[in-house]
Amino acid sequence: MAEAAEFQETFRGTTPPAAFHRMRSVLTLLAVLLVLLGVTEFSAAPTAHADGTGSRTVSVSIDSLTPIAPTQSDKITISGTVTNKGRSTVSAGHVGLRIGGLLSTRSEIDDIGDRTAFSPGTDGPELTGHTQKIGKLQPGISREFQLTVPAKDLNLDRDGVYPLGVSFSGQTTDQQYERVLGIRRTLLPWQPSGAEGKKTKVTFLWPLISDTHLTARTESDQQQTPIFPNDDLAAELAPGGRLQQMVALGKELHVTWVIDPDLLATVEAMTKSYQVAQPNGKVIPGRGQAVANQWLSQLQSAVSGKEIVALPFGDPDLASLAHHGAGVGGALSHLQSATELAGVTVDTILQVKPRTDFAWPVNGAIDSTIVQVATSAGAHNVIARSDSLREPDGSPYAPTAARQIGGGTTAVVADARLSTAFEGDLTRAGEASLAVQRFLAQSLMINKQAPENERSIVVAPQRMPTTGQAQAMATALGGLSAGRWTQPLDDLSAAAKTKPDPAASRRIPGPGAYPDALRAQELPSEAFTEIQKAQDELSSFKTILTSPDRVVIPFGSAIIREMSTSWRGDPAGASDFRAAVQSYLSTLQNHVKLVDKSDATLSGRSATIPVTVKNGLFQGIDHLYLRLESTQPNRLKVTDKQPVKIDGGHSQSVKFETRAYANGPVTVKAQLYTADGQQVGEPMRFTVHVTSITPMVLLVIAGGVLLLVLAGLRIYLKRKRSGNRDGAGNGPEAGGEGPSDGGDDGGEPERPGDPAADAGTGSGEPSRPGEKVER
Repeated sequence: MAEAAEFQETFRGTTPPAAFHRMRSVLTLLAVLLVLLGVTEFSAAPTAHADGTGSRTVSVSIDSLTPIAPTQSDKITISGTVTNKGRSTVSAGHVGLRIGGLLSTRSEIDDIGDRTAFSPGTDGPELTGHTQKIGKLQPGISREFQLTVPAKDLNLDRDGVYPLGVSFSGQTTDQQYERVLGIRRTLLPWQPSGAEGKKTKVTFLWPLISDTHLTARTESDQQQTPIFPNDDLAAELAPGGRLQQMVALGKELHVTWVIDPDLLATVEAMTKSYQVAQPNGKVIPGRGQAVANQWLSQLQSAVSGKEIVALPFGDPDLASLAHHGAGVGGALSHLQSATELAGVTVDTILQVKPRTDFAWPVNGAIDSTIVQVATSAGAHNVIARSDSLREPDGSPYAPTAARQIGGGTTAVVADARLSTAFEGDLTRAGEASLAVQRFLAQSLMINKQAPENERSIVVAPQRMPTTGQAQAMATALGGLSAGRWTQPLDDLSAAAKTKPDPAASRRIPGPGAYPDALRAQELPSEAFTEIQKAQDELSSFKTILTSPDRVVIPFGSAIIREMSTSWRGDPAGASDFRAAVQSYLSTLQNHVKLVDKSDATLSGRSATIPVTVKNGLFQGIDHLYLRLESTQPNRLKVTDKQPVKIDGGHSQSVKFETRAYANGPVTVKAQLYTADGQQVGEPMRFTVHVTSITPMVLLVIAGGVLLLVLAGLRIYLKRKRSGNRDGAGNGPEAGGEGPSDGGDDGGEPERPGDPAADAGTGSGEPSRPGEKVER
């Protein structure tokens, strides 16, 4: 508009007025047309810069690129889909290829999948002779495409990573000229002749880890049939399931297997009879025996001759332990137990001795406290990630993974970009294909950074890859198997022993550097308090069992599972699991209990009170003691504690001697104890009524005693009188008889044995001279 005004002023003085006005009208009309065209182009520009992530015109998806790492003699095939996202029909549409300029940094690789705008300068011209016509494309309609081009036609003169774009060009009804309506980019790693320098050694961790599936709950039978909260694990083990795919894919790859032994123990439990809990509280038989047996057999074959790194049993959350569990007494001891159990479990089930001296904090995020906790359980190697143990700014290349961090500990620092390449939703073919190409491009760029340096790189992907992620990982590793710029390794131990780069960072970050997003997912301190409470109760309970392993093994494993890394992001599930373990332990403890007793009445100063103990377990109990405590010892005293030993499924009556000192009701508490004084179960209380100590009772007792005394006295007197009579008839002084007296009173002398003489004064006759009478 400024140029038009200047033009008008120039010709105002040299042109007749009529001609000038006609010319001004024409110029004004042209200016208006130019403005309209400019506005139209401006409004159309955003839709022309389209890709598959939100364009209003045409989205392009690159579903596959084969081969993923082509050589000079290969034919490259690219297939995908175009979809009209706009409101107008596209005509004269076609798909073409564009090769951008050589990328020079790893950050540029990161940006390729995110950049959406079409840029002629960076995307390059359309490759002539290699297009596919699409024709008309109505709104909402998708069409598939497939382009094949000889690699030599790309005219790539230098090794490295190139952006490869697939563009869709066409016309719309409102704009009848060809333009780019959508574009999608991927990455082309190009090194057909092999590495110019030394190859990069790549160690890829292949994790076999799952959610927690097994609690301590078992059926009430001798076999201890396990009860699963659901049968989800069977689906993961079945053909096409996540864990089945991990084993099938990993078998053909150069990888180091990283296994949670708890998964092996859980699957091994499924090979036998097991039950599955239902929402209504009932249980039904599990149906995963066949797939469990098949999976274990396939795993044994897959890991044959390979190195296995066994995580501590249950994969305890090292960061949660370090940040919230270290202050809870006894919490760290579970990590040591989990490490010891790991080696035994893997060796028993897979017949392979694993490495148990590697610790793997979640996402490889470490700080000084996490390293301390990990090494306290015997780990000499800590798997970290380069976005946690960062290199100094301006570092020219990715260094070798291993480096010593003091105290005889080696940090194995996995490359962050390679390790996170397969995260996200890879169920869509386009996203999976881009992830594969990005991984290969990053690995080539690492090699190109310092080709003269031989380096050892470790890749530690997410703990539980989805099926789609696992398939993408396997595809990418297959592309590296050609070994043009990498040398695949399947031995993490060798990577940990590699000579470190002198300039590699060894500074462990402090606790404050731990990512807030990860810290928010940790188990709280209250969780470890509950865990330790359950452990203390289990330790006390096992002392009274004659077969403690039947309880210690399932509950010990369940307590370790309570601190599993798999609970991150699921605080409600973690809390429910802890509550279930505690509830079931309380249920077992309550199987050893005191039978409720009715009130008792004492009928004397002393009596025996029986108390019944019931053992509802399937094993015997011993080293258990029952104690009765009187709340009023001055009224009622009870003897000391009594030992209890009962076979499984039986009851026993334990008798206590009591002594009463006063009448009235007395409350007595019965409580079971272990040998070290820990309570077992809830106490039982009952009342003893002392009613025998009353005045009437005392009078009756006194009368009875008096009668006994009188009866004894009577017997004594009778015997003594009988002895005196015998002396009077036979002795010299009896009856005053003697030679000097010799007189006769006219009576008949008494004859021995005469009944009248035996009767004494009871005959009614007067006593004779000389007789001794005792009454």
